[in-house]
Amino acid sequence: MSLIAVTVIGPDRPGIIAEATGGLAALGLNLEDSTMTLLRGHFAMMLICSGDRAPAEVEQALASLTADGLQVSAREVPPDDGVGESGRVPYVLTVHGGDRPGIVSALTRVVADAGGNITDLATRLTDELYVLIAEVDLPAAADEDDVAARLRSVARDLGVDVMLRPQETDIL
Repeated sequence: MSLIAVTVIGPDRPGIIAEATGGLAALGLNLEDSTMTLLRGHFAMMLICSGDRAPAEVEQALASLTADGLQVSAREVPPDDGVGESGRVPYVLTVHGGDRPGIVSALTRVVADAGGNITDLATRLTDELYVLIAEVDLPAAADEDDVAARLRSVARDLGVDVMLRPQETDIL
C-alpha cells in the first residue's frame, strides 16, 4: 500500500471537495490526512491518501476538476517514519497587528532557531489587521520562556503582538 499526496489549487466553486474525494473513494483510496482552505477566493487542498493506485491514475480520476481551471497533481510520498516526533512539545503561536512584509519570516526564524517545527500555519489579512495562528512543536529541552522572550522581541520590532502558549491536548 502506498501513500499519495494530492493537491488541488485554483478558482473556488461549490462542490470541489465532494468531487475530489468522490473520485478518490471511487479508486478505493483512503483519505488519511487533509487540509483545505480558501485563499483570497482561490481554493487550496492537500490530501494524503493510502491505497494501491499510481499517481497517474489519481490524476486521471480527478481530471474533470481541471475543466474549471483547477490544477490537480498527485505524487507518491514515503510513509511517515515518525522520526523526530518524540520529545517534542506542542504550542500555539498567535500574532496580530498591523500588516507589513516579513512577519512570518522573522517569527518562524525564531522558532526554527530554537529547533522548533511549524506543523500548521494560517494567516489572514482583514483591512489592515494581520493575524497569524501556528501550531509549533518545540524540542522538550527548549526553554519556553526564552523562546517566548525572543518572539516578543522580534514582534516588538515588527509592531505586532505575539503569544506562545502550550497547546491543549485533546482527549478522545
